[in-house]
Amino acid sequence: MAQMGLRGVVRGAKPRTTTPAGEGLPSDLVNRDFSVDAPDRLRLADLTWVRTRSGFVYMAFAIDACSRRVLGWRASRSSRTDLALDALDMAIAARRRDGRRIEAVTHHSDRGSQYLSIRYSQRLDDNDILSRG
Repeated sequence: MAQMGLRGVVRGAKPRTTTPAGEGLPSDLVNRDFSVDAPDRLRLADLTWVRTRSGFVYMAFAIDACSRRVLGWRASRSSRTDLALDALDMAIAARRRDGRRIEAVTHHSDRGSQYLSIRYSQRLDDNDILSRG
């Protein structure tokens, strides 16, 4: 369809999952290069949504860039910071449970308000995780 310049019909408005936080955004430490040669070096985090019959469900994920393993995830009817924080906490707990180091992992996410919130940034800092969007 793309080659022919065609698009499917879109019904209704899409929910907004990324709310830009404004000035002073962090720099991209990985320059959008997500290739790494070992686990526990780069973690990717994102939010998405799924339309259901009863409304939208928001999903947050934290994924190891090398293994593509989902380390943390959470689903919610709200896209608030708690959704992203729960996925982050699950990822931290999973790596600790596996006996893996989490210090100095680079954490990459979009520049949505959930990932730039004070609570989210503090949780990364408390665990010595480098973070840039």
